[in-house]
Amino acid sequence: MYIRKTTKKGPKKEYVNYLLVESVSTPKGPRQKTVCSLGDLAPRPREEWLQLARKVEDALVGQERVEGLDAETEAIVAKARARQAPISDREIVAVQVDKVETEELRQAGPVHVGLSFYNRLGVDEELAECGLSGRARLLAKAMVINRLVHPGSEYAMPDWIDRTALADLLGPELREVHVDSLYRNLDRLYPHRQQIEQGLAEREKNLFDLDDTIYLYDLTSTYFEGQALANPAAQRGYSRDSRPDCKQVVVGLVVDREGFPKAHEIFDGNRVDSTTVGEMLEILEGRVGKKNDALVVVDRGMAYDHNLEEIQKKGHDYLVAARQSERDEWLSEFEGVGQWTEVHRENSPNNPFQKKTRIRVRRLERGQETLILCLSDDRIEKDRAIRTKKENRLKKDLEKLSQRIREGRLKQVEKIHQAIGRLLERYPRVARYYHIDYDTASGGLAWSENAERKRVAETLDGSYLLKTNRKGLQEEEVWRLYSLLTRAENAFRSMKSPLSERPIFHQLKHRVETHIFLCVLAYHLLVAIEHTLRNQGVYTSWPTVRETLSTHHIVTVVLPTEQGETLRIRKPATPDPQVAQLYRLLQVSPNLMKPIKTWSATPP
Repeated sequence: MYIRKTTKKGPKKEYVNYLLVESVSTPKGPRQKTVCSLGDLAPRPREEWLQLARKVEDALVGQERVEGLDAETEAIVAKARARQAPISDREIVAVQVDKVETEELRQAGPVHVGLSFYNRLGVDEELAECGLSGRARLLAKAMVINRLVHPGSEYAMPDWIDRTALADLLGPELREVHVDSLYRNLDRLYPHRQQIEQGLAEREKNLFDLDDTIYLYDLTSTYFEGQALANPAAQRGYSRDSRPDCKQVVVGLVVDREGFPKAHEIFDGNRVDSTTVGEMLEILEGRVGKKNDALVVVDRGMAYDHNLEEIQKKGHDYLVAARQSERDEWLSEFEGVGQWTEVHRENSPNNPFQKKTRIRVRRLERGQETLILCLSDDRIEKDRAIRTKKENRLKKDLEKLSQRIREGRLKQVEKIHQAIGRLLERYPRVARYYHIDYDTASGGLAWSENAERKRVAETLDGSYLLKTNRKGLQEEEVWRLYSLLTRAENAFRSMKSPLSERPIFHQLKHRVETHIFLCVLAYHLLVAIEHTLRNQGVYTSWPTVRETLSTHHIVTVVLPTEQGETLRIRKPATPDPQVAQLYRLLQVSPNLMKPIKTWSATPP
């Protein structure tokens, strides 16, 4: 149930009426039925309407204890009860208990939550504004819910629909879906992707009170099964899936600080990360409008000067992780600068005993940029192994150069110093704490280690460098903002794993892009569900939520009566306590559908 506001303009004033309505299943699909009229009563702020409707619904279905029923709610319940039909004699029957059965058990919990958030985000309204028909919107809804709950191919989707309660919740016409109609629906969705994505971003901004001050941009790749000869975008390139043997496309995604998608784009599979920033900023501006003073966060693969200039030309600031070679150039300056500041990190509420890695930060101002050196205890051993490996290589190359000089294969002093310079350029990370010199008198090459400088350098093992042109940010704040980039990484992880974006079996370019678009739409639902739980203090991922909800079903109870008839009641089962708790946290009604009763003659 929910509350709907209606208005009617009269000759002198506008009349307002509030209706309590519910969705009911009919042979022609779901329809809205008015439970009762509330008149011009304005029941509390709009954001409280859904909670009020649920309390009324719980009271009407006979829940013994409904908390928070104030006088206003009691009045609404009384009106609704007055509209309910009285119990007839036909609803009181004598049943042959030994012959009671159940049939058509269908999983309902995950699809019910998915549909609730699909409606809450207004996805169907966005599709309607694109001019899609009711049938096309219904198929799109089923395809997105399939991607969220049990991702599979279009070929396997009709069988999945039959195994779930989706037809009970959306209408019996879904029971006769043909695979060809699903493929054709991909073609209908394709031209409207940008408009739908733009509309959803605006709806989510208002619904969840999101801001447009931080954009997190990252890329991933997803590979094909087969040769994909009909798709020019399918190319071989750097594979983040460790499948260099397969063709792929590159997916760019911008999310906000809460992880909600703002824009996505499909690039050729051999596209280099650093060449996508300018194009992605143009796409983002087309989706969310022109925004100034936003902070754009990107990873080191895009931390090139031309990209940073492009970000600034768009009126934004940047925060990037410097490339490793750039970090090595600045390490010598950081070795004697200031004190470390330790970042305070709280343990996850779900795992209070988890030991967090210690993070320390140090600041350096250089021109218009602020450099923040971050030191992670987790990375120390890895960096130490890399530094030791480079140091051994430097010593080995110095021995080779010394041998060339001794054997007379390198005689010119200028050439010798050039060779030394090349070694210094090749190993900047370790060469800075070695003194290398050529003695012209003895004609020998000598090098010695600066033990003190090396000791200081060892204290910086496990470090990485962040840089930003935004002024006024403290060291810890810079680190926390950069760590938000994991939201984009989590989005890719979610799309690839629980939403099964990969591998791609489609061969046509437009169907590949629509397949990825459906994954993005499903991710909109996923992140909205997780965000709603997070606001309730529950840090549970969608796969765990989905598994818990899978125990809730819709079932038909078969009741043979003593009068020789059979009563079949199609209704939801009583949810387990864990499922009921999730429904409460997600603000989803536990009353999935109104029971449907059918009578038939009992077979002999």
